[in-house]
Amino acid sequence: MNGKMVSWLAMFTALAAVGAMIKVPAIVGSIALDAFPALLAAALLGGRAAAIVGGVGHLLSALLGGFPLGVMHFLIAFEMAALVWMFGILFKPNKKIFASTLFIIGNSFIAPLPFILIMNIGFYMSIVPSLLIGSIMNMVIAWIVIPRLSTFISFAASKQEAKQ
Repeated sequence: MNGKMVSWLAMFTALAAVGAMIKVPAIVGSIALDAFPALLAAALLGGRAAAIVGGVGHLLSALLGGFPLGVMHFLIAFEMAALVWMFGILFKPNKKIFASTLFIIGNSFIAPLPFILIMNIGFYMSIVPSLLIGSIMNMVIAWIVIPRLSTFISFAASKQEAKQ
């Protein structure tokens, strides 16, 4: 991993920390706008970079919320890392809507399934609406920013290559 990639990862992780401070009202206070920087990283840098930003971003969000689900946030961070990694793999010119829809469904309905076994169905049913709203908000922000940032990143990459 080169210095430029580390710099981009640091920037997206810092952006995830800022997004983690913007909470979506929920039964559990850890739903936030921390996923859109990971979605940006997935579209612009690839799945591996996005997995790092997504996992760390969720842990920062949980930390700011007081870790309301305790160690379960590590499972959620792993799920977030897997979801944005998958989004990064699928986010191609002809599959952008599919990748986005799969992320929203995965983050809203599939990722919280383990909580049915750990807690109960009532918890699952109460958290899904907030997760759905948060997922859609994160995706909309990402869809707005990706085209604008992609030109900047490609410009910066071409400028860096010209120096070498």
